[in-house]
Amino acid sequence: MKKTKSKSPDLKLLVKDLLKSLGENPNREGLVRTPERVAKAFQFLTKGYKEDISKILNGAVFKEKYQEMVIVKSIDFYSMCEHHLLPFFGKIHIAYIPNGKIIGLSKIPRLVEVFARRLQVQERLTRQIADSLYETLQPKGVAVVCEAQHLCMMMRGVEKQNSVATTSEMLGIFRSNEKTRNEFLTLISKNFI
Repeated sequence: MKKTKSKSPDLKLLVKDLLKSLGENPNREGLVRTPERVAKAFQFLTKGYKEDISKILNGAVFKEKYQEMVIVKSIDFYSMCEHHLLPFFGKIHIAYIPNGKIIGLSKIPRLVEVFARRLQVQERLTRQIADSLYETLQPKGVAVVCEAQHLCMMMRGVEKQNSVATTSEMLGIFRSNEKTRNEFLTLISKNFI
């Protein structure tokens, strides 16, 4: 398999210029390889732009008569805030109620990973996951809750170490039916294992 040429050289030059702008000497021993390492890190942290949702979910949708709630909770994720290019991270809880189709459970965390590995805001990340699952499965409903800590609030600005931001997106029956929504919220708050 032939490797394609990456955009690392451009990123490396940008990082080198950044180091100079910060008053650092990019040629000193500890920083000589930093532009290369940062370029590789950013390519990894933003790999979601190059991933195709349909290819990831391809072959993992199955006909099934199951009609109860399916929940995958406490999915760890790491993303980058598009405002400060600082990480935010936490857990995402996802539920759907099938309407004749289910998806392989391992594909749900993969879906999270695709959207998390882009420059993001938490609100958009939550919505994109819900919309994608809703579009793919056409279920009776989808619910997503995202809980995250943001280094842009912890390391700078207000410097609040224990703050957690929570966002949610409720589609279909999760939006229209309070009992269903409350069942989901209750189930994700309990530890059964």
